Amino acid sequence: MLYDEGGTGRPLLLLHGLMGSAGTWRRQVPWLREFGHVYTYDAPGHRRPPPSDLTTEAFVEDLIEHVRHLGSTVLIGHSMGSLHGVCLAAARPDLVSGVVVEDIAPDFRGRTADAWAAMIRRWPQPFPDADAVDRYFGDVAGQYFRDSFLRRDDGYHLHGDVSTFEKISQEWGTRHFWDEWDAVRAPSLLIEGEFGITPAGQMTEMHRRNPMSTYVCVAGVAHLVHDEQPTVYRQAVEEFLRRLQ
Repeated sequence: MLYDEGGTGRPLLLLHGLMGSAGTWRRQVPWLREFGHVYTYDAPGHRRPPPSDLTTEAFVEDLIEHVRHLGSTVLIGHSMGSLHGVCLAAARPDLVSGVVVEDIAPDFRGRTADAWAAMIRRWPQPFPDADAVDRYFGDVAGQYFRDSFLRRDDGYHLHGDVSTFEKISQEWGTRHFWDEWDAVRAPSLLIEGEFGITPAGQMTEMHRRNPMSTYVCVAGVAHLVHDEQPTVYRQAVEEFLRRLQ
């Protein structure tokens, strides 16, 4: 599901992370309009039905269907959205003019989502109000989930099926995406949180293997770099977009 967020010029498509939504980018949309025509996107399984085949390829096919009419697009992703952006850039270089990769890496083999999915199933849903969401998750993750959860009369509900989220994550523990990364020819910006989810050294190895990439490690933050350090994130992305111009 594609949303037109306004602006003029080259298309910029924002791709959210697992269990996120288009709404998680609302704090970045205003300043990004200065650099192009901004679009946000709800991935399958997030506020809309999942694909029948929960593979990365199925998600990339959905992206292609939404992007191909935009022309050559700058993809600005977080986590899962970054992975899908990388795979799209590898598969259809004609559709991608640049890629921002935030806190994701090509190889999570050996990791499972079992404990993580079990934790989600224990969440005390529905959360009665926004304050309850923030108390449970903290300020940063709280706003991420408030921007994504479905708000109903009785409170905030998860906006997708836990089993779907679990299967998406489990796939990453069974395969690597180094071949896709090595096939990317568009300029790229790699942003890593010092305490993020990426296996040690992988994002610097991505930078080493791709001479058209720029690497930034943001100190003192975890996975949600764009919300934990929005000023640092904005500066890095703005510099990247100016170089693309």
